[in-house]
Amino acid sequence: MWSHNPIVGFDTETTGVDPTEARLVTASVVIVDDERITKHYWLADPGVEIPLNAQNVHGISTEKAQREGRPVREVLSELAELLHHHLQQNHAIVAFNASYDLTLIETELARHGLPTLEERLERPLSPVVDPFILDKTLDRWRKGKRTLELVAQHYGVWDDDSFHNAEADVLVTLRVLGAMLRKFPDTAAWSHEELMRKQSETYIESANYFAKKATERGRPYTQPVGWPIAK
Repeated sequence: MWSHNPIVGFDTETTGVDPTEARLVTASVVIVDDERITKHYWLADPGVEIPLNAQNVHGISTEKAQREGRPVREVLSELAELLHHHLQQNHAIVAFNASYDLTLIETELARHGLPTLEERLERPLSPVVDPFILDKTLDRWRKGKRTLELVAQHYGVWDDDSFHNAEADVLVTLRVLGAMLRKFPDTAAWSHEELMRKQSETYIESANYFAKKATERGRPYTQPVGWPIAK
């Protein structure tokens, strides 16, 4: 069962909201293996200006990234090597709104002439656990937005510690997943295939709903679509 293996929490902070255009600024990976927790953090110089609205979200200015960050290609290479190592062993990558972070990483790897995760694996990227999508799968009819903060509050695991840096977001996401598994224990017994299929079906249903709503309002739906990687 996927839940009996190490869990690999993952999050990024970037230059924008479109994962096919944004550039990596920071990344955090938190590996939970029984009682042992291992943390990895990278600050990259993305090679472009970091827009002010992105700086306001994560607090990393262009000057700070240039002064303290490592070349983004080096960061991407190390990050991809670590994620690939765990995916090869069927350790679940856990990311809130995973299609953003994983699409961004795949796009950035290709942009910098590095093999993507799917190319390294020679198969579709799996297993992935996305508490944003999983929450919709398990509690479909709950009303309201499902931001990380609101979902964490719903499951009783939110605190007011630093938020919107990659490591803090990963830790909150992992707490949310733990609370979900306590509330819906059968989920832990799903096979890798069932886990991926159920989340993919939920994602497609949700994307179709928002596309329909956008069309009804005369606003074309332009978001990249696909889970766990938008195509």
